[in-house]
Amino acid sequence: MAVSYEQAIQNEIRLELGHEECRLFRNNTGCLRNDRGRIVCFGLAKGSSDLIGWKTITITQEMIGERVAVFTAVEVKDKGRATKEQKKFISVVQAAGGFAGIARSVEDAKKIMSTFVKG
Repeated sequence: MAVSYEQAIQNEIRLELGHEECRLFRNNTGCLRNDRGRIVCFGLAKGSSDLIGWKTITITQEMIGERVAVFTAVEVKDKGRATKEQKKFISVVQAAGGFAGIARSVEDAKKIMSTFVKG
């Protein structure tokens, strides 16, 4: 089975950013009918990003030296546009203090990871 351009970008992002401070996992979402005809939905949530994980950051001031994992969501697109639900998911993650955005390249994903949005 051939890998699409968007899948190739996702794989590049996961390989490039997948180090100690960042872990990203493929989040497939959708619904299918099982062998009994029942609809089974999967994935984190409707509109949730293609890559889900965390970035570890070091807290300053009163928690000096402590590390925390910050929720991270990267929606990968090649030529397409993010859906209304995907844009909403990204906004909610950012409002909560997480790293989130749309990436069309590894460079875009790195920018998302370097931009801390205060909720």
